[in-house]
Amino acid sequence: MKKIAVILSGCGNRDGSELQETLGLLLAIDRRGWQYQCFAPEGFFEVVPHVDVEDDEEDEGKLVDIEQRDIFVESARIARGDIKPIADYSAADYDALAFPGGMGAARNLSTYAFDGPRMEVVDAVMDAILETYRAKKPIMAMCIAPIVIAKVLGKYGVSITLGTIDCTPAKVAQGFGCHLEACAPTEICVDDQHKVITTPAYMVASHISEIFDGAENLVAQLAKWLA
Repeated sequence: MKKIAVILSGCGNRDGSELQETLGLLLAIDRRGWQYQCFAPEGFFEVVPHVDVEDDEEDEGKLVDIEQRDIFVESARIARGDIKPIADYSAADYDALAFPGGMGAARNLSTYAFDGPRMEVVDAVMDAILETYRAKKPIMAMCIAPIVIAKVLGKYGVSITLGTIDCTPAKVAQGFGCHLEACAPTEICVDDQHKVITTPAYMVASHISEIFDGAENLVAQLAKWLA
């Protein structure tokens, strides 16, 4: 049975793992009869409201306060508690590594949201990517998460998609040395040489059905490599 490691970054599209993308990915893996194990880094992040409320709106108890939460604990909500610290990840134990999207990839797995082209990747996340890449095992990423792959593997000339080729993240990824492909919501970018598969998801999608179809196409390509 194939085993896929899935790296989460919190819970919620604005500051963690995008739930629809994550569930689409986990469902596509499960439907293959494979196993998945969720991982997440430990550490605190600043919560971003998921409803549009003005910061100074004090009436009816709607004042928004800055809150800190733990990435690992929040990710455990998605994994139903079955989660491991990313420091425990070993490429030898898994057939592939996967990253759902959501702004947590840009805020908690890396500093892209704050530093743009000067971004850094969390050490344990970078180690997991490099270990998997050096083991010649596949890496999958959705939505904005390919920017993390771009920072770590761009120097090898990997091909990825971030939806369009003229958006800001795509230009940053090109600066890291990546080749960019334009993809529709359900399409995938396949880099056979470097064993990297990416799909744009909510970078360009507008319907949850597109997210699930994109995730299914991602895992279908992985199945071809693992056959």
